[in-house]
Order: sequence, then C-alpha cells, then structure tokens
Amino acid sequence: MRNTRDECRSPRHQFVPAVANSLRTRNFGNMKATSTAVRRAITQFQHIPNVGPATAGDFRVLGIGTPQDLIGRDPYAMYDALCTRTGQRHDPCVMDVFIAAVRFMEGAPATPWYAYTAERKAYLASRPAPQMHR
Repeated sequence: MRNTRDECRSPRHQFVPAVANSLRTRNFGNMKATSTAVRRAITQFQHIPNVGPATAGDFRVLGIGTPQDLIGRDPYAMYDALCTRTGQRHDPCVMDVFIAAVRFMEGAPATPWYAYTAERKAYLASRPAPQMHR
C-alpha cells in the first residue's frame, strides 16, 4: 500500500505543464484551466490536475474506468468506498484530491488539492458521528 501522508505533500500532484500544453489550455492564475471540450478529450487520469499514479490506481480500485466517469460522483462517498475496499483508513487529504479531480472534470478551474481542505473539514464536522458497534 502507498503512504498517503507523503503523497499529500508531494509536488507530483501539481498539474504537469507539458500535459497542460498538450491539452491546449489557457492560463488560469498559476494553474491551468481547460475548456469543457478539452476536458472531454482527457483519456488518462494523470492528465487531471492533482492526480498522480497512486490516485489513478485508487480510481481503478473504485471501478472508475475513465476520467469522464468522475463527473457527478460524490468525492466523500468515493473516499468511504476506497477505505472499505482496501480495508484501511486513508489519509483524509485523499478526499481533497478526489474533490479537486471531480470538480475539475465537472468544469471547475484547476485548483490545488489543498484548496479543498477547509471544505472537507467543514463537511466532516457537519456529518453525524459514526456509530460504534459492540
């Protein structure tokens, strides 16, 4: 299994400029944003900002076959399913990466995964506490 703690801090999750150029992107601040038509043409998970080999593998574990399959998905449910399927609790920043990937494929600008940390924390704080089984 991967070490998600190190992955969350890894610069490899930055959008690769070569990929951005190959997807005919336009500048969006210090990140890149693509048109909806170009997003539809993305065929590899690793062409999505913030997605590296480990996250692409997580998508495959979840049965997500193409980047377009991320559209309309619930990133929090994806995280819960990943933890269930792998039998381990993953670092919560994986949720941030899932949120960033889903939102990007739904048309949001490319945003660093850590920009979603506050949203994730607020969401988790609003959820009922899990029931303890005895």
